[in-house]
Amino acid sequence: QVQLVESGGGLVQAGGSLRLSCAASGRTFSRYRMGWFRQAPGKEREFVAAVSWRTGGSTLYADSVKGRFTISGDNAKTTVYLQMSSLEPEDTAVYYCAAQTSTYGRGWMKDYEYDYWGQGTQVTVSS
Repeated sequence: QVQLVESGGGLVQAGGSLRLSCAASGRTFSRYRMGWFRQAPGKEREFVAAVSWRTGGSTLYADSVKGRFTISGDNAKTTVYLQMSSLEPEDTAVYYCAAQTSTYGRGWMKDYEYDYWGQGTQVTVSS
């Protein structure tokens, strides 16, 4: 059974930092992409960041988090992290980890391009 399990969410003041983790089990995604999405109340789920193991760990970020968030993974490529700094109230959302099982013909930024999802972890940034 494939599982993606997120952890590390919580409540933080504006300007603070959090690190989210996503542990994959049941299969390997080491040849594909893993990413983070988020969904704020009343809004669509949106892309945050992704890492492509297939292309040597290249990364892509949403403009809204570029320079503040960093995505990375462990050497085994079974865990992906999202280091979030300079957090803003607008970053408040449920954050989801996602993984692809193929990169053929797929992009990075649409949720329908990902095959597996975690249950989500709440991040709340107070002003």
